[in-house]
Order: sequence, then structure tokens, then C-alpha cells
Amino acid sequence: MLTTLSDNNKMWVYFNVPEAEYLAYEAHAKASDSAQKVKLTMANNEVFNQPGLVQTIEADFNNETGNIAFRATFPNPNGLLRNGETGSVLMTVPLKNALIISQKATFEILEKKYVFVVDKKNVVHQQEIGIASEIPDLYVIKSGITGTDRILLEGLRKVKDGDKVSYEYKAPQAVISHLKVYSE
Repeated sequence: MLTTLSDNNKMWVYFNVPEAEYLAYEAHAKASDSAQKVKLTMANNEVFNQPGLVQTIEADFNNETGNIAFRATFPNPNGLLRNGETGSVLMTVPLKNALIISQKATFEILEKKYVFVVDKKNVVHQQEIGIASEIPDLYVIKSGITGTDRILLEGLRKVKDGDKVSYEYKAPQAVISHLKVYSE
């Protein structure tokens, strides 16, 4: 064989989805009644300039990993994508009326997540929260606090339940714009 010819106009990208994300995907797909658009982050951490469409989902979950295989088709007009390349697929899931908080405002006790809520008398109270979803540096909250609660963002290790604190209020938009969770 002297050469191999390949049609690179459209590229198939295969990726695995955990069961919980698959269920969220299916709920969203039924509600929107259209194919899910996805993006591709290439090996150089740049997002490919063409959106892809999820067109195929395998019939069965992998019993060992709990994942199901998806296939998205990406147009490749400039021939940038090639067979065997790697990357990450980004799926957007809309969250309506979601309450989000910084992950660094939380702490964990016996596998449960908590925040310190500041009451009207500036006393902090430990409050368990339920996590609906996790985004880099953020949690989407399903229970435990409301949008009107004031939570402690900094100094979690310096206070305990029932302590009176003085604080400086920061608007959520100002806080979210430059979040990074410390990791060791």
C-alpha cells in the first residue's frame, strides 16, 4: 500500500458519559427536543471553532465504569482535526433559577457539605447544604440555603458555630468573577 485516503470533512468524536450526567442529558434533550450541541477542547486547551452535535448514544452502559459511550459529529472545514487526536468534550446544561455558591465557602464533616450562614445579629450558624451539581470552583445548591442567606466566604477555619462576626459584604457577581479554590 502506497497511500491512505481519508475524508476529514466531518470528524466523529467519541466520549464516555457517567450515568448521572447521561440522565441529566436525557432530561434536557426531551425538554428541548433537539440534538445537543457540544464543544471540543483540543490538546492545546483551545476550543475548536466549530460546534459538534451529539448524534449517537450507545445502547448499553459499561458495567465496569458505569459510563455510556456518546459520539458527536464535528464539521472540519479546515482539516485541523485528525484521526487519533485527543481532547475534552464540553456539554452545556442550562440551569434555570439556580443558586450557586463558591466551593471555598463550604466545608465537609463526615461526607456532608456545610456553610456558615450569618444571621441578622451577625452570628454564624453551621448549615448543611445539598449539592445538585458541581462546576469548576462552584456548587449548584439544591437544599439548605436560599438566595437571601448571607454565607461566609473567607475565614471558615477561624470561626465556629455561634460565633459573632464582623464582615464586609461582597456582591455575588464581584466574588464569582475571580474565584479559585485552593488545592494542595
